[in-house]
Amino acid sequence: MTDHLVIAGLGFTGRAIAIAARDSGMRVTATTRDPAGKHAPPGIALIGFAAAGPAIAAATHLVVTAAPAETGDPVLTQHRAALDAAAGLRWIGYCSTTGVYGDHQGGTVDEATIPTPGSDRTRRRVACERAWMTLADRRAIDCLRLAGIYGPGRSAFDDLRRGTARRIDKPGHRFSRIHVTDIARATLAAMATAGQSSRIFNLSDDEPASSASVTAYAAALLGMDPPPLIGFEDAKASLSPMALSFWGESRVVRSAATKATLGLSWRYPSYREGLTAILQAERGTLNPGNGPDFR
Repeated sequence: MTDHLVIAGLGFTGRAIAIAARDSGMRVTATTRDPAGKHAPPGIALIGFAAAGPAIAAATHLVVTAAPAETGDPVLTQHRAALDAAAGLRWIGYCSTTGVYGDHQGGTVDEATIPTPGSDRTRRRVACERAWMTLADRRAIDCLRLAGIYGPGRSAFDDLRRGTARRIDKPGHRFSRIHVTDIARATLAAMATAGQSSRIFNLSDDEPASSASVTAYAAALLGMDPPPLIGFEDAKASLSPMALSFWGESRVVRSAATKATLGLSWRYPSYREGLTAILQAERGTLNPGNGPDFR
């Protein structure tokens, strides 16, 4: 029988994973809160989240991209009975965030680092990770901790074109990122290498970098002048509470163990390769083998 993947949440990341799984030969069903007027990629079934119980019960694989609610993980909260009934469910991938590591003042974290979340948002993530791991007695469960996600339609190019890009200067502060193609590739590799235990993976590229550096590089690729540098103290007043929480933490996320376990290298090991490929795809000049496909 064909493996059946259910993706709880067809957002930016879920869509990339869905396409990768479809192209690998899996049957794919994805959920959305309100399917009216929504469209899934060809070959992918789209259903309402509230009605996803039968699909989950029949799935062989499950990816959860849905964000936590204050009451906990929405899949566990609303579809626990379906999970308990899913006799053929062999693997679950829970998409979390590297934000669970908290602030390390620029220090390095890896897959073995104990989470020290510094906000209610990331504390909810840790609680959801632990809740999912309690199901590991029945099937393999992988926790995929994602760095800052970017890709076609969601990158520094978009902010520059909208005129909303800013280059904030906070010396010594670096962000970790991951291209959505590499998220999809790693997710399929996790499915393929799953055993009977739970695992922690860091999906973070090989070169954490300042936000200002990424914006300047994107501007150069577009032939634009980069926005002027703004000191962090001057920018603070205009940042949202969520943005302030990101800027208030600094860490370097390593993923060497993840890549070794999954047997892959990142297709886009830094923002430079990732941004270049996005622009080449837009202009139809993408080199074969470097494109944002999800295999």
